[in-house]
Amino acid sequence: MRVTEQRWDPTSFRAEVQAALDTFLAEQTVRLAPLGADAARLLTEARATVSGGKRFRAAFCQWGYAAVAGVPTGDDAAAVLRASAALELLHASALVHDDLMDASDTRRGRAATHRGFEAEHRADGWRGDPVQYGAAAAILLGDLLLSWADELVRRCGLGWDRVGPALDVFDLCRSEVIAGQFLDVSVQARGRASVDQATTVLRYKSAKYSIERPLHVGAALAGAGPATLERLTSFGLPLGEAFQLRDDLLGVFGDPATTGKPAGDDLVEGKRTVLVALALDAAAPADAARLDAALGTALTEAEIEELRAIIDRSGARARVETMIDDLATQAVGALRAGQADEGWDPGACQVLEQLATAATRRTR
Repeated sequence: MRVTEQRWDPTSFRAEVQAALDTFLAEQTVRLAPLGADAARLLTEARATVSGGKRFRAAFCQWGYAAVAGVPTGDDAAAVLRASAALELLHASALVHDDLMDASDTRRGRAATHRGFEAEHRADGWRGDPVQYGAAAAILLGDLLLSWADELVRRCGLGWDRVGPALDVFDLCRSEVIAGQFLDVSVQARGRASVDQATTVLRYKSAKYSIERPLHVGAALAGAGPATLERLTSFGLPLGEAFQLRDDLLGVFGDPATTGKPAGDDLVEGKRTVLVALALDAAAPADAARLDAALGTALTEAEIEELRAIIDRSGARARVETMIDDLATQAVGALRAGQADEGWDPGACQVLEQLATAATRRTR
């Protein structure tokens, strides 16, 4: 079904994705019921981790399919929605593990998974180390969510001729994001990162799995071949990088009431992002030394404001804003070229442009 205009209702789409996830988790609840109360606690936390969020990954999967094959209808529509929802399980898995590795206290305004289980251990007066218990629970939940993501794609309802190629992309996506996360951990451990190194972390930890690979999964489900996936990369990869650069800005300058994370959280966690790398390169020597020494330490509100001011004075914040604009413009240009050359669905491309704006102009 080809359309010339497509109305995009993000609120309705998020509700549909949530319903698909709720249905899937209800199935898992029945399966794991014989394990008793502890398994029920794990499932309760799983439901919390997949609730809310912007659903960008699911959306890019959905509209990657629609760009190639038109908006799905009937049984195909339900199947594509389930496959798209699987990307949100992958995302939830990454967040649970990421929060543990970063020792984050909160996520979306609530206790991070490891902190929540740690608190339960303390409240119940159990034996052993509550911190270790919380860490173990977070590792296991993240692994379970990762396993479920694969399962939901495989059982989405489409034939293996389409699911098989999509899973090939999904396999690559998972390898990239896990290896990218290890690059990030290693950069933080070394306590230094050049702009190029920070960009590599950004690309593999976030940019690819946030936009490029979800587009590829959707397109593969629609029957797209390697050439089409490559054309979609010209849109998805620069947009994914712009998306993460916006996240880096929000991690330093975002409003906690909007982001659900503490003020200056990336500074406290010592994140060696592109923003920080640019600031360290461009700041006056005394400012650069102060920023470098303060990263990854307990910071007061006044100290966070001091570091924000250093980053601002260095010009890094303005430079990242320019990079976001340039990458988004490059991505939209590639999308329009793909529509003209490949005959991609114009309504779907219209929605993808809307998603590009939403991904790069967000405040949380």
